[in-house]
Amino acid sequence: MKLLVTGGAGYIGSVVTRMLLDAGHEVVVLDDLSTGHAEALAPEATFVQARVHDAAQVLTADAGFDAVLHLAALISAGESMVRPELYWDNNTVGSLALINAARSAGVRRFVFSSTAAVYGNPTELPIPETAGKTPTSTYGATKLAVDMALTSESTAYKLASVSLRYFNVAGAYLRNGVALGERHDPESHLIPIALEVAAGRRAKLQMMGVDYPTVDGTCVRDYIHVEDLARAHLLALEAAVPGEHRIYNLGNGNGFSNQQVVDVIREVTGHPVPVEPAPRREGDPAVLVASATRAHTELGWTPAKPALHEMVGDAWAFYRSQIIGEPAA
Repeated sequence: MKLLVTGGAGYIGSVVTRMLLDAGHEVVVLDDLSTGHAEALAPEATFVQARVHDAAQVLTADAGFDAVLHLAALISAGESMVRPELYWDNNTVGSLALINAARSAGVRRFVFSSTAAVYGNPTELPIPETAGKTPTSTYGATKLAVDMALTSESTAYKLASVSLRYFNVAGAYLRNGVALGERHDPESHLIPIALEVAAGRRAKLQMMGVDYPTVDGTCVRDYIHVEDLARAHLLALEAAVPGEHRIYNLGNGNGFSNQQVVDVIREVTGHPVPVEPAPRREGDPAVLVASATRAHTELGWTPAKPALHEMVGDAWAFYRSQIIGEPAA
């Protein structure tokens, strides 16, 4: 198929692009490089530097696209609470423009990067797709709005759409001399920040909240390897059904507290990671753990790399080779 991947220069989008190319698809990447990295782009893909809002310039009726995989978004829950206008415009307005462009071009297959943040503070664990949606951050609300728009689009215009609700993504893609990993600027995710501390590039890790109602007072999250996440996109592309909007949680079904993650990072890297307690980050639920039963049953998807040690190990190998410039051990 000929596919448009938005956000294909980003952490997850670049890995999805590589796997799509490996599967024999033709890929066009649309990315404005505001948060992505040009060096992460696959040379075999066609690159268009543009905002999602301007996707109609690429998604034309004669361009021959078969599907859209939409991964472009702003992703910081904390930032979304202090700069909500950025998130509503980029995540929601931009996505609606993309959906409209796909409809006008006759592209009737759509895979969307959604998030576990749509659930807010869950009332049941592990969280099924049928759980209540009460996001506690603007980020989660912007993604939920797009999920709802896809449901309407699928009903009214027979779009074959799939939303993949990510839980916490970790690890790196390290194959055939290609290394793709997490590097945001500024960085807001626990594992890459802790790796910076382990590498001596940051003095300490601020633990955002140590008074949650969890086993050790820190947030509990469900981690999934980026390769497993990317593979689910290929399965979703094949499983999309005209007139249906299917929704799948993607996670391991196991939760790790922030403190447990730090302990694993210390073990994997062999370096100390000094921790300083800090106030909770606004909009962060105490526990987010997925029930991925629906993805297992309907997509045939099972994580191949569920171990936190392996995710941290791959992330550390990427950090050492690509960020520090050292050979991985």
